[in-house]
Amino acid sequence: MTATNGGPTGTRQDTVAAVVRQWRAVHPDLDTGPMEIIGRINRCAALLQQAEDAPLRRAGLSRPEFDLLGALRRTGHELTPSELARETFSSGAAVTKRLKQLTERGLVERRGDSRDRRVAHVRLTDAGRELVDGTLPEQLAYETAVLSGLDPQGQRELASLLGELLGQLEGRLGALRA
Repeated sequence: MTATNGGPTGTRQDTVAAVVRQWRAVHPDLDTGPMEIIGRINRCAALLQQAEDAPLRRAGLSRPEFDLLGALRRTGHELTPSELARETFSSGAAVTKRLKQLTERGLVERRGDSRDRRVAHVRLTDAGRELVDGTLPEQLAYETAVLSGLDPQGQRELASLLGELLGQLEGRLGALRA
């Protein structure tokens, strides 16, 4: 099987392929292989963010807000803002801002720590739990539709490869932050 651009099996004509061809013309001595992977991951992420997750948008949520609510729902217990930051790969400032908005909407509640007034504990309200539980099936159906162009085996392979890359990056970058 050959690709539409005459390249290796499994590649297609896309924006990154055009960029790589241009760089190869300018610098034929450089290996642009990493650009073909990282560039495509970045481009996919940008396009997915632009799509703004239709079910989340209908529920009045951004992806980062849903991630916070989802972290509280899936862990099943209260979390501190710093724990939420770790769970959602967000900055403390971003979590604080989102928690303020979600609190104002009645989706989460904050309670102070009895031993340390500087610490807050956050939990889902009943309305927050209902919103997550109602939105998650729709969001998963949306994500299934987004991936429907890949056959099930291709999806499993992609998930496995991305999981492998993510595990390596988390290990490497986590060690750099320590």
